[in-house]
Amino acid sequence: MKIIDTNDEGLRTLIHDYPRVLAKFTSSNCPICELLAPPFERFALDTTYQTTAFLRLDASENPVARKMMDTKVAPFFVSYCRGQLVECDTLRTEEEVLQMLRQLQGCTDTAAVPV
Repeated sequence: MKIIDTNDEGLRTLIHDYPRVLAKFTSSNCPICELLAPPFERFALDTTYQTTAFLRLDASENPVARKMMDTKVAPFFVSYCRGQLVECDTLRTEEEVLQMLRQLQGCTDTAAVPV
């Protein structure tokens, strides 16, 4: 699936439109954001994660995103399962992103997660 560039409003909608969502909050002049862009795109196109929506938001242009980040810095990743927040943190390596994504893939039991 192609990465979806969105905003705060789109995020609120998309977390309910897809069973799993991995959102990446970026900011300009962020070298780690640039470093993680290729693997994030590769994961988005990988058929293993075809039921996961990959979202990208510019934290500086989205007040809800900024508030969610609190004292964290970009790139900030947030995972959602069936509209519910699973995990959020600043990630700095491809392996950390993959680990969050793998944990999110484990979210399959509809009885375990409220809709």
